[in-house]
Amino acid sequence: MLPTNTPNPRALVDDQGRVHTDLRISVTDRCNLRCYYCMPAEGVRFRPHAEILSFEEIERFVRAAVPLGIRKIRLTGGEPLVRKGVVRLVEMLAAVPGIDDLAMTTNGTLLDEFAEPLKAAGLHRLNISLDTLDRQKFQRITRHDKFDQAIKGIAAARKAGFEGIKLNALAIRDISEEEVVPLALFARDNQLLLRFIEFMPVDGDRQWYDGQVLHSERIVDILSAALGTPQPLAVNGSIAAAREYRFADGVQVGLIPSITKPFCRKCNRLRLTADGQLRSCLFATHQWNVRTLLRDGGTDQQIEQLIRAVVQDKQKARGTRNGDFGRSDKTMHQIGG
Repeated sequence: MLPTNTPNPRALVDDQGRVHTDLRISVTDRCNLRCYYCMPAEGVRFRPHAEILSFEEIERFVRAAVPLGIRKIRLTGGEPLVRKGVVRLVEMLAAVPGIDDLAMTTNGTLLDEFAEPLKAAGLHRLNISLDTLDRQKFQRITRHDKFDQAIKGIAAARKAGFEGIKLNALAIRDISEEEVVPLALFARDNQLLLRFIEFMPVDGDRQWYDGQVLHSERIVDILSAALGTPQPLAVNGSIAAAREYRFADGVQVGLIPSITKPFCRKCNRLRLTADGQLRSCLFATHQWNVRTLLRDGGTDQQIEQLIRAVVQDKQKARGTRNGDFGRSDKTMHQIGG
């Protein structure tokens, strides 16, 4: 295996010169919440078990992708912790040589049970989604009363020894304004790395419009009014999505302006859905069938050819050549966060 600082002659480079090193893997389209920006409240058709990639199939794909320069894996969903036996998958992927970063995005409500086993299995990092510290607003957003479980899950993750835990909050106009400062102080007090992510058009109810987006600049204004003038921080790595700011009293916040100032020109991500479809972008309108290839006995060379086809088809920005949103026919829980 080539050292990570050595140019890889097999690197996955698209026609924009972007080198792909990050793979998001959704392990399930199911979730124990029903956040309106991710999944409809009713009428959801989940994929049957036979259509979901097995752990062995996921591992096989990862082992074929790592020699091509994939170094970061993040497990997503749905909610990945509702997938039975997911700790075993973490163990399997942690044993793959060449993976520098193995992370998971979760809503945190099951971490009270799973934080320690995940840490022991080899998971490096956690991204925990939490949009509010208000119980009623939490229930309105998620359509479930699991606020206490989410807070307990964060505490469990810290107790298990996870460091650099990221707290992800969607920035939604008329909802998030009152949450900005409390979440920032909560993150500081619990040694979490807070990220506000502008609301994107992959909502479960298909009601998104740009007027719902709370812009990152407005978030900076809210924080500045409460905490003083921020100090912009140097970006940690050339492909970082977040713009980092430090405020007085140790408050540090990252902003991901996915709508107003997207980081598409630096994007290094590919996405594998729970049912085995490989996508080049959250907003991509095309996907490639990994599941069929794996189940038909595809070779590593054929897997590589499929991955390269996806990379070469990657559009300039937001899933399109002109930068307008390529509105996918799938919602967030079907693609993977």
